[in-house]
Amino acid sequence: MSLPWQIDFYRRPLKNSDHNPLWELLLCTPDMGFSYAQTCPQPQADAMWLRHQLKQAIHKAGYRPQTLEVFRPQTQTLAEVACRELDIPVVPKRALPTLKQWLRQRTAWYSNLKTYTGEPYSPFAIERSTPIPLPDNLWGETWRFAGLSNADLLRFQYEAIPVRSVPKELLPLEIGLSSTVLIPGVVIDGGQRAMGLAQWLESVRPTFLQYIAGQPDGLILEAGLSDRFVLTTFEDADVRGAANAFEQRKTTAKGLHFLLIRPDDSGMTYSGLWLLQESPDTRIG
Repeated sequence: MSLPWQIDFYRRPLKNSDHNPLWELLLCTPDMGFSYAQTCPQPQADAMWLRHQLKQAIHKAGYRPQTLEVFRPQTQTLAEVACRELDIPVVPKRALPTLKQWLRQRTAWYSNLKTYTGEPYSPFAIERSTPIPLPDNLWGETWRFAGLSNADLLRFQYEAIPVRSVPKELLPLEIGLSSTVLIPGVVIDGGQRAMGLAQWLESVRPTFLQYIAGQPDGLILEAGLSDRFVLTTFEDADVRGAANAFEQRKTTAKGLHFLLIRPDDSGMTYSGLWLLQESPDTRIG
């Protein structure tokens, strides 16, 4: 049975005898049943080298991976070029706990190697983009912080919602949440823009929502591998209190929260629903 592989290919705090920085390729299945690691000097670190190594890994595994899941934008770019001839889809995904745990272990091990440079190194460091304001033509008419019970969330699975992302692995019972814990979230009444907003959100792949205090305060959407968007800003003290409560409830819910888009507050129709989680594996850095 074909499984997805998780991939990272990037420069490490290592140099060879010619003083060239070393890049390392890591490949593994989510259950670590298969793993593959190779290094190469930076002048050779390109899509052609990566394609050759993928072929070697496929031969070793005895099967072609279903997809390649990647958390680093630079790796995504190289993998997409390398996989054109291999017909393997590359899927950007921030939450790759197995690969990231392996990378943590490798990072601790690097200092034992003769090739170790001793330079400061953060294995998950990705340049944080400046939050971009949401286009005015997409924002809804009203919005609010809200909460859903586990029963409400289960009910939504049977609603006719055109755009939805409710991963099974994020369901409350799957992450060990009590059925009594209220899941915090944000509801946007988009009016005639509701479907356009839902489709745009689908295209940027929401990861999690975060309240950022400031002047003014802001509600930030983290999306894709490193994108950030300002959904809205506010200065109202009551909204600030609700935003702080949202963050506190998010902590209680193990980072779980939701984003719901609907045309109005009638409760009759919905345009988009995302179940999200802020966790160490989805944060940048």
